[in-house]
Amino acid sequence: MNLLRTGLLAMALMSLVTSCQKDEGVAPETANYTIDLNLAQETDWQMANEILVLVNEHRASIGLSAIAKDQQYASAYAVDHTQYMIDLKKISHDNFGIRSQALKQRGAEVVAENVAFGYATAEAVVTAWLHSDGHKGIIEGNYTHSGFGIMKSPEGTYYFTQLFYRK
Repeated sequence: MNLLRTGLLAMALMSLVTSCQKDEGVAPETANYTIDLNLAQETDWQMANEILVLVNEHRASIGLSAIAKDQQYASAYAVDHTQYMIDLKKISHDNFGIRSQALKQRGAEVVAENVAFGYATAEAVVTAWLHSDGHKGIIEGNYTHSGFGIMKSPEGTYYFTQLFYRK
């Protein structure tokens, strides 16, 4: 019984600290889609590169092509959203429609995102995403590019936004 409760608690906790969103059914929002590309430089690129390697290793293990790193628009939008989540002190997909529409204006056909917080390593966050059907579905989806917003809060907690899109 204790193992069952522990497992259920772990699953509940994981669902509280990770989330995913696809642009299917998301109504376009009216917005200004300009972004400061310098924001992309604020991501933790060491962790982002480790996450991309793990995601691409998983994709290769099931016969999928690798995803390319986008260090411009997708990462600038991802950093902007990560900063927003840090300010709120919680994860969210607020304004996902804006990020999706902005990337579509730059040639993306479809956009999705995974978000998380509280994981200390690339392995930990990717493992959590792969143990969640929704996140795993995005990681295994028909995407060609990915942008990253990975930052520590002032309290030292990592927050993650990974945007996926297909061109």
